[in-house]
Amino acid sequence: MILQDYFQEIFTRQKDNAPVIATTNATERIAKLKKLQKFLLDHVEEACEATYMDFRKPHAETIIGELLVLISEISYTIKNLPKWMRPERQAVPLTMLGTSAYIQYEAKGNVLIMSPWNYPIALAIKPLVSAIAAGCVVMVKPSEMTPHSSAFLRKVLSTVFPPDEVALVEGDAEVAGRLLKLPFNHIFFTGSPAVGKIVMKAAAENLASVTLELGGKSPAIVDASADLEATARRIVWAKFFNNGQTCIAPDYILADHSIVDKLIRELKVALSEMYADVKSSPSYGRIVNHKHFDRLCACLDDALEKGAELVIGGQRDENERFLAPTILMQVNENMKVMQEEIFGPILPIVTFKKLPEAVAFVNNKEKPLALYIHSVESEHIDYVLKNTTSGNALVNEVLTQFGNTEIPFGGVNNSGIGKSNGFYGFKEFSNDKGVMKRRFGTLKFLYPPYSTKLVTLLKKGLRWI
Repeated sequence: MILQDYFQEIFTRQKDNAPVIATTNATERIAKLKKLQKFLLDHVEEACEATYMDFRKPHAETIIGELLVLISEISYTIKNLPKWMRPERQAVPLTMLGTSAYIQYEAKGNVLIMSPWNYPIALAIKPLVSAIAAGCVVMVKPSEMTPHSSAFLRKVLSTVFPPDEVALVEGDAEVAGRLLKLPFNHIFFTGSPAVGKIVMKAAAENLASVTLELGGKSPAIVDASADLEATARRIVWAKFFNNGQTCIAPDYILADHSIVDKLIRELKVALSEMYADVKSSPSYGRIVNHKHFDRLCACLDDALEKGAELVIGGQRDENERFLAPTILMQVNENMKVMQEEIFGPILPIVTFKKLPEAVAFVNNKEKPLALYIHSVESEHIDYVLKNTTSGNALVNEVLTQFGNTEIPFGGVNNSGIGKSNGFYGFKEFSNDKGVMKRRFGTLKFLYPPYSTKLVTLLKKGLRWI
């Protein structure tokens, strides 16, 4: 069977089944989520081994960054789904006298989820949880860069769901391109802004809605009031977790010039305490493949050739795809590390003298997926929050927005479109249909033929609204 015919067959089977799945009730959807949750809990070791085989991700990081997030998301959805599915009663304006209104959430239908390699389990299944909650049928296309994790996903999905409801499709960029030609109702893509534009363009051909979780250069602003010991530990953990291959990792630090020396000392202490002999540390992963390893090394070399100061790190081993946690000073806008998302264990530091300088520096770039503020000065915190735009903003905290089921997660413009997490994920895969019902009265007096008296009344009515 030709590849496109195979995809078309799966798509058609799911499309035929979509109206049935869309009418399932909360109890039926919760049963599926419970089955998915049980499978994940019963196969924790298998999940950890899969990600370790792909890029030596520490088991603790798989549990924290992949499974804990998923179990939390599923539990929260199970608890709240009956409430989310109930019609939301809405007030009606005076002009709609005699009617009632409510919002009814209905499934968008056929969904494509395209997930990346950096969190290969979580970023495939987390949006799937929301799609199941909304009553959609789903095709999941994981990254080809993490084959062991994809094999684990295949086992999960084929065990828990029938293929006419949820199906895994594996392959490279050519497969992704073929899938994007199918008339999905919604596409959920996680990846780079460059590929996000391709996805959005393809979706436009079928007028499909999209959720794009992208990335960008997420700054960590550290002012002179910050608790530098705690801040350094937070930033080191967030930046080098998963070897820096996290879309919401701090991409660079903006530090007040008066505290930068002390901050660097605390960063070095934190690195030593967390990783010690980093190359042999079981807590430090590896770059996913040689292509990305070479890209990161080229970025580092470019910075050093253009005058960047190597504060710590820089050691590398091509055979192991090992790149040590690296901190740079004296960076500038002509360096690749300050022009593109790093997505690896390289951390540049830029200094500022006044907070408006830091804000201007952030605003001169594309809107980031995350922005981190480290300060105890309320006035400084409020100033940054008011004068910057980002998908999420965290104060004296890092990374945890992805696992907070109570707030929306996602980007803005270049860093993404649409939101996920909890109710916001459910809503993303739903059409929030407005429904109106007339309870009494009639609008006959508005029907033609229009009299001069009616026009006079309408003109006066404009001032009553």
